[in-house]
Amino acid sequence: MRILLVDIDTLRPDHLGCYGYHRPTSPNIDKIAEEGVRFTNYYTSNPPCLPNRTAFWTGKFGINTGVINHGGLYADLQPQGPGRGFKSNHYQDALALQIHRAGLKTTTISSFASRHTAYHFLYGFDEVHDPIAESDGDQGDLVNGMAQDWLDNNGANDDWFLHVHLWDPHTPYDHPPEFADEFKDMPVKEWLTEEVIEGMQGKAGWNTAENANGFSNELQDFWSMGKGSVKNLDDAKEIINGYDAGIRYSDYFIGKITDKLKKLGVYDDTIIIITSDHGESFGELNSWGEHAGADQMVAKVPLIIKANGLASKGNEVRDGLHYQLDLAATLVDIVGREQPKSWDGESFKSSLNKNKKGRDYLVMDSGTHICQRSVRWDDYILVRTYHCGTNNYPQYMLFDLDKDPHEQHDLANERQDLVGLGMLKIDNWMGDQMFKAERGDPMWGIIKEGGPLHQASYSNLVINYIEKLKSRPEMKKEYERISTNYGMPAKNGFFK
Repeated sequence: MRILLVDIDTLRPDHLGCYGYHRPTSPNIDKIAEEGVRFTNYYTSNPPCLPNRTAFWTGKFGINTGVINHGGLYADLQPQGPGRGFKSNHYQDALALQIHRAGLKTTTISSFASRHTAYHFLYGFDEVHDPIAESDGDQGDLVNGMAQDWLDNNGANDDWFLHVHLWDPHTPYDHPPEFADEFKDMPVKEWLTEEVIEGMQGKAGWNTAENANGFSNELQDFWSMGKGSVKNLDDAKEIINGYDAGIRYSDYFIGKITDKLKKLGVYDDTIIIITSDHGESFGELNSWGEHAGADQMVAKVPLIIKANGLASKGNEVRDGLHYQLDLAATLVDIVGREQPKSWDGESFKSSLNKNKKGRDYLVMDSGTHICQRSVRWDDYILVRTYHCGTNNYPQYMLFDLDKDPHEQHDLANERQDLVGLGMLKIDNWMGDQMFKAERGDPMWGIIKEGGPLHQASYSNLVINYIEKLKSRPEMKKEYERISTNYGMPAKNGFFK
């Protein structure tokens, strides 16, 4: 058995051709989708980067590992304490170790562990190739070179699992210019208009139209594409072009890797999985080039599986609701092992051959930039915000994703019945998880620490940003809103 897991950072599905995108960003991914199964309602339980990959590789929700932040106490796994044996349970239950114990050689080509100092990610891997450690970078050409070398040495062998992490769609947009050239004359999605962008002006916050680079409207020198602020449709297009170029650049190297598999004569017999750690926002909720919460644009990710003998003949769609944790459970199922009892995933191996009902609903949470918990069911997503930082989000947002896929019309006030139903689902989920949670609810722990890392009350970036707003008369209301929020107790603040 051979398994290739391609993990493309920051990839939202609706920017891929096989998911209906009008731009040619993904010809090689699209070919794989034609031979496999495409999942249309697949979500990360804990966006973005560090929390999601911790959840996936440990098999457990972030509420259970305690990891839902990018810094502070809730960016590290909870130590086991006196019950820890010679090897921790986190290690014993890790996904890569389950695959290794099934007899497969496990290898990762990824900068993730060193980028986030999250070395639990490496549990169970026989080989680790870190692009940052080896050359102070991790762009697609370097990752591909490592993958090519590894496949030359190992690809024709039986029984391997190779994880390849491509980073390029993530900011900064610094791709070779030819990968953006074909998008320059192509329109963006129709929902994004000058009128919509006009409504975003004068709003402060992290990665808003005013500050499309965190708290800044200036791009650093190493950005070769993109824009520091979004004042009109041309600015928006420039940012989206940079993102789409990153997808196209990653897709180019996927073509190189699949060509190698074909040259080695193992392509047909290799299970190929393409997915991501989180999506990205481009104007939704006035967020630009960022993955700051638990809404639809950030939590929903692609999943494509080509698995001859396990999946249907190809070009099929599965619309059931699934977590990325369910993929971990499925992988363990495929290699013939039972998932550890501590895991939260549910295998959907049988869905590869037939479209079956997924979960009734999904709950996602994030505590890196803002603190949000959301629930996705039927056509709806309800987003509950606990700490919105400098951004101006209400406590409850409800969207009908069938009619409003870009989250432009908040229904929370007019459909309080659905808000109540969604909160009941979250409460039921919380009731199930709290018996397993190693730290209680980490969301409240983050707020007690001072807030999510990227917008914490102790952050000099936040403090300096508020001071800059103070000197701008046209931003007086925004300054008053944000400075008041950061000066109030967490239980009352962040919603004025």
